[in-house]
Amino acid sequence: MESAKRVISGTWGEVWLDGEYVTECYGMQLKVSFKKEDIARCGMMAVDKKITGIDCTGSVKMYKVSSRMARKIGEKIKNGEDARFTIISKLDDPDAYGAERVVANGVSFDDLTLADWEANTAGKIESPFTFTDYDYLDMIPEV
Repeated sequence: MESAKRVISGTWGEVWLDGEYVTECYGMQLKVSFKKEDIARCGMMAVDKKITGIDCTGSVKMYKVSSRMARKIGEKIKNGEDARFTIISKLDDPDAYGAERVVANGVSFDDLTLADWEANTAGKIESPFTFTDYDYLDMIPEV
């Protein structure tokens, strides 16, 4: 590694929810977990694994500055609608070797926080979700 300054910093992260910039976001995670099946093989003591599927999960962390999530999903969920969204995560540190943008499609939020506060504490909410597909829109090149 050339220098520590090349390590990309989350300070430069951005989140877009259905094309709407989420200015209050302070954290984002998109993750793909692999479902594996045990494969026993003759002549080997160790059990091997075969990937048979994936689980796509994520979470967006936001300061509480509006009723954004209630507006986006509150009434839809009450009416029995399966609300789905698109999220774009962007990380573009000016000292890094490039930017990274990932789009998550078919986003389905796992819950809706109606209230969560305490005195002398900045309001925050975390909205976990699942998604069905993803694509890299931009990738950081290897150097």
